[in-house]
Amino acid sequence: MIQRTFLQQLTEEGSKTMRVLAIDSSGLTATVAVVEDEQTIAEYTVNYKKTHSQTLLPMIDEVKKMIDLDLSSIDAIAVSGGPGSFTGLRIGSATAKGLGLAFGKPLIHVPTVDALAYNVYGCGDLICPIMDARRKQVYTGLYSFSHEVKDGTHLTEAAFHVEEQQMAIAVEELIGKLNAYKRPVVFLGDGVPVYRQMLEEGLEVPYSFAPSYMNRQRAAVVGALGIEYYYAGKYETAEAHKPDYLRVSQAERERAQREKEAKTEVREMMMEDGAVVAEIEHQSFSDAWSEKAILETLEQNNSVCFVAEKAGKRVGYLLGYTAVDEVEIARIAVIDEMKRQGVGHALMLALKAWSKEHQIAKVLLDVRESNQAAGAFYAREGFVNDGVRKAFYQDPKEDAVLMSLEIDK
Repeated sequence: MIQRTFLQQLTEEGSKTMRVLAIDSSGLTATVAVVEDEQTIAEYTVNYKKTHSQTLLPMIDEVKKMIDLDLSSIDAIAVSGGPGSFTGLRIGSATAKGLGLAFGKPLIHVPTVDALAYNVYGCGDLICPIMDARRKQVYTGLYSFSHEVKDGTHLTEAAFHVEEQQMAIAVEELIGKLNAYKRPVVFLGDGVPVYRQMLEEGLEVPYSFAPSYMNRQRAAVVGALGIEYYYAGKYETAEAHKPDYLRVSQAERERAQREKEAKTEVREMMMEDGAVVAEIEHQSFSDAWSEKAILETLEQNNSVCFVAEKAGKRVGYLLGYTAVDEVEIARIAVIDEMKRQGVGHALMLALKAWSKEHQIAKVLLDVRESNQAAGAFYAREGFVNDGVRKAFYQDPKEDAVLMSLEIDK
């Protein structure tokens, strides 16, 4: 819960007035404002066809000119931190970070859906902002206001409550959640025109839709709520700020799907693979090899090193050493999102083919006794248990299961 505490803060800090530059480019609307404790000095909002990359900086510049604003005079920058349009969030975040770094100002990360809900300040209904997240999903959260009378006065202050934090959710699931609350609900946001029919058909509680002057993002609201968060100690450095996307972008989902469906290609490792292989190594092992150690392995005459790729992305690798007519696997790893997608099998097929071509009779490896998933994988690849090497592994100490595979001539 966040309560309005302006008078308390002003008493504690004397007559100093808090001033913030507020930015919101999380949706179709681009909006900029300069807000103080008890007033909005300027606000510029555009909900039109131009992209935020075209409008945001010129809007800030225009506001500066209109009110003779010296950006060094602001105390902080409040920015709508997501969720929302991936491109819009990146533009808003980059703009806020750039200004914060240039003028040495802290950033106030204001959740997009929180700010949307704050538009209907003091509302007695359950507040449900919805932003279209495509595929019959929305970004939303549930909010309310309670009213408290100050002691010894007739002044009523509204306290803002986050009933359920912002989330990505299917519209049908949201409808069921709202029906369970059994409270009147008010909707706002760009998801309303998209899913209004579904809401009207599924809701079993009284509902309404906020009017046009309060149903979209407004930087003045981001600024006002940002000041509340600032006084509550919720601010960060420009360097630390990053948007909250809640889910991967459409482009990223499509790329991930292409990678998943692409054929796995295995090739011999090259020096330029070192950094990526080292990154996968560090994600996979507590005793990870350094990039230097990996490249030194690659340069050895008795090493055999493969990289697996899907759609041009390096997704796995295998490092081994030969001795006479045997090869020992030293490392094999696959990135998490490509596990159980045939990448490990493809690496093993490449090693088996290479071994046959180079008159290798046997492939050896060891695996932690507790790593049953890896042991099962090797067994499917034709490896058999040869015994146990006591206390072979360190950090933590553990026995190693020795396994081998005979290569058919």
